[in-house]
This record gives sequence, C-alpha cells and structure tokens, in this order.
Amino acid sequence: MEMPKLTLSSSPHVSSKEDVSSVMRDVVIALLPAALAGAYYFRTGAIINMIVGVIGAVATEFIIQKLLKRKVTIKDFSAVVTGLLIAFNVPATLPWWMTLIGSIFAIAVAKQLFGGLGHNFINPALAARAVLLASWPVEMTNWVAPGPDAIAAATPLAVLKGAEAGASSASIFDLLIGNVGGSIGETSAILLILGGLYLIYRGVITYVIPTYYIGTVAVLSFLFSGFDVSMVGYNLFAGGLILGAFFMATDYSSSPVNQKGQIIYAIGCGLLTAVIRYYGGYPEGVSYSILLMNVATPLIDKYVSPRVFGEVAK
Repeated sequence: MEMPKLTLSSSPHVSSKEDVSSVMRDVVIALLPAALAGAYYFRTGAIINMIVGVIGAVATEFIIQKLLKRKVTIKDFSAVVTGLLIAFNVPATLPWWMTLIGSIFAIAVAKQLFGGLGHNFINPALAARAVLLASWPVEMTNWVAPGPDAIAAATPLAVLKGAEAGASSASIFDLLIGNVGGSIGETSAILLILGGLYLIYRGVITYVIPTYYIGTVAVLSFLFSGFDVSMVGYNLFAGGLILGAFFMATDYSSSPVNQKGQIIYAIGCGLLTAVIRYYGGYPEGVSYSILLMNVATPLIDKYVSPRVFGEVAK
C-alpha cells in the first residue's frame, strides 16, 4: 500500500486567482455607471475632469516609479481608480489644471511618498480633495445644476444646513438618480449602491464598513434632526456618503484589518460625518471623517487585533 506523501512548503498556503489588477479592475467597473451618470448630468466639464484625473494619476505614478527606479505598476489600475475618484470628488466647473494638481498630489505625496500601493496610511483621493478644498475653496464649492446650461445651484446638504437661503430642497427621487447639484460622482446614489453591491458580490469588499458607516449616519441623523424620518433619507442619499462608504472608507491599506476593528472604524466615520453635518461649519463631513479615521486605524488595529497563537500574556 502506497503511503500518502507529506508535502512541506513555505507560506502562504492559501492561493487565489485574484491580484491587484483584477481587484482594481472590478472597482473601475463598479464606478463606471456613476461616471456615465456624471457625464450625462454635467456634460463637458465632468468628462474633461475625469479624463484629466485619470491621465494625471497614471502619468504621475509612471514618472515617479521611473525616477525612483521602482517597478512600474500603472497596469494594475490602482492609479486609474485614484484619478477617477479624485474627479468624482470635485465639481464639474473645477478648472482642469486644479484636478491635475490633485491627481499629482494624491499619487506623489499620499501614495508614492509612503512606499506606493499598500503603504499609504490615508486614502489618496480624499487627501487630494482636502488639499484642493483648502487651496481653492471657492472653486471647489462652485456647484451647478445638472444640464447643459450650467446654472449655479446649491447642494442638497447646503440647502438643509441653511447655507443657501431661498434654495429649494431636492426630492429623494432626484437624489437617487443624481439629478442634483454636487460633485461629479457623488450625485447618483442608486448607481453608487449598485456599484458597491457589485464589489461585495465579487468579494472585493465586505458588507461590514458600508453597513455600519451608513447605519450610524442614519441613526444619528434621526436623533440629531429631532426624530425626523425624512431627514434620514436626505442624509443617506445626499452628498458623498454612499461614495465614501463603498469606495473610499473600504480602502485596504487605510482601514482596519479585522472585522471588530472595521466596525469601530465605520462607526467612528459615521459619528464624525453626522457631527460635522449637523454641528460643524461645513455641510459635508464624509471626506474629513474618513481621513481622521484613516489616521486612527493603526491605533484601532493595535487594540483589537487578536493575540498571536502561542504569545505569552503580559
């Protein structure tokens, strides 16, 4: 009788057909419906900014990796995702060269300066948005209504906060389909949700961070608004909550590694978002909430990571 052979090998012992390219390709696919909606609603300005954002991010990554004599990784689609997300986070009226500066900053400073993909401690696209907003606050808040006429319009969150007197609130249906003023990619909630569900189906992300993030905002919006159910819908579907919850808070390298940590992280994002929206001076809080929790991620991982097998108790 032939005895079974014991094969010894070094880790990792679990293999997968997925790699960085396939994961990032799925993210691009998930973002395409919202990108098409942004192009439809905001026309030429949206298209130009999306093209510039992607080309700027890819070109910057190529140049830096060549200069530093690193392996060129522009084919893994990670720079494409970053460039597209930067465009999603700016108004269609933003001059293209500002979007280009945002792409350069995101790749050169927030990503490559810390070692490249997997080493960035904050989301590069949101870091770029924060820099652009601090540098050009007027241009970054120059919202227009959807359509060819480019008429100035307030975002739904600005209307609710009272920042735009006399402006009318959009309907929940308008928020779902994207027929409202706002950043290029954050307007159509239903298309972003479909993209997020696609990522969950593909196993790129899990339900944990989006569910707890969105759920926390829903509960706190209900409480902060004086138990007004209608305000819950506005806070969920207006602004960048859906975009941030599915596509940016779930960034592998800047979010906790285990489920317990992800729950704490997501609840923190939701708490900060609701507090900024209701009690801060700015009508939107998604970007800053995710960036702040990105910074807190190493601390969360330190205290919630399970003990290594065989480790002696202190």
